[in-house]
Formats: sequence, C-alpha cells, structure tokens
Amino acid sequence: MSPPSDSAREDLELYRRQEFSDPERADLLALSHEAILSMVEHREMEACPCPPHWDQHRGAFTTIYIHGRLRGCVGYPLPLLPLRRTIIETARGAAFEDRRFSPVNAEESRQLEVSLSILSALKSVSFEEVQIGVHGLLISQAGHRGLLLPQVPVEHGWDRITFLEQTCRKAGLPADAWRSGATIETFTAEVFADKDRHS
Repeated sequence: MSPPSDSAREDLELYRRQEFSDPERADLLALSHEAILSMVEHREMEACPCPPHWDQHRGAFTTIYIHGRLRGCVGYPLPLLPLRRTIIETARGAAFEDRRFSPVNAEESRQLEVSLSILSALKSVSFEEVQIGVHGLLISQAGHRGLLLPQVPVEHGWDRITFLEQTCRKAGLPADAWRSGATIETFTAEVFADKDRHS
C-alpha cells in the first residue's frame, strides 16, 4: 500500500482538529433550534451569540431527528453564506422544506434532536484519495450532482467503491460514472449533535 499523499495527510489532520469549541457547538445547536422554533411560533428570532468567525462563508448541513428517526436534512455544500445564516437556513430547510417529510409542527419542534455538519472547502481528487470516515463526496457530471456526508459510509459499513457508487446514484448517474469522467470532489466535516452534549 502506498503512503498517503500530502493532500490526504492534510485532510486527516483537518478531520481530527476540532475547529469549534464545546461552547460554540452548543451555541450553534441552540441557533438551529431557535431558527425552527421562531418559524413555528411566528415570531422574530431571539438574539444568539455570534463570534466573528461565524461571519465566514461556510457550507453546512443540518439533520433533524425525532426519537432517533430521521425527520429532515438540508444543506449547502458550497460556502454561499456566512455560517450563522447557513445554519439558520439549513435548519429551517430541514424542518419545513425536505420534500421527503411533512413540515415539522409545533409539538414536534420541541422534540427535535439536531446534528450539524460544518464543511471544509471542496477539493477535486482521484478516486484513490477518497478516505472512508474522513471524506464526504460530491460527484457531478452533465448537470447531475450528488453529495453524501462523511458519516454516511461509516453508518452503512460501505467501502470506498460502494461509497463512490452510492454517491453516483444519489446524483442520478450510473453507479460507475466515477470511472467514466464524473468529477469527484471531497470535503471534511466537523459533525456534532445534541446527543453528544447529553451523553
């Protein structure tokens, strides 16, 4: 087995480093809950702490659960907005705009468990550089695009090839499109959730 490339070592270091402190993680989770509750209750959002680096443009995904069951997931893979705004919009998107589910109601809004994935910048790679448990994948070709977060292959026990194939399927592409010209991009994610604070 060949040694990891410099790029792979950098990604592993980034993955292992905790960018957001525990109090910041708690504040970001509180922000996501407040974004949802304020919509359900038809009121303005309460003020939340906002350190300066939350003004940096970042991609992020918000996933919500009720009693351990998926209730919605929406994200921005590209850094289109400041992190604070990204968290607000993806939280509301997960609660009210995920077409797989009906919008969250007032009773459910108080039971939600939130998981946040704050993304690094995208990086074009060869398929050999994809690392299970470290990288999320974005595969695109001919106007089709599919994304899976780093935790997905770990949760399902997939190897690298299966991860690539499943991301292609998510894009609506043939499972082997990653072998035939599709663009493969990776990112790392700092993932934290309500359940981490209670464990």
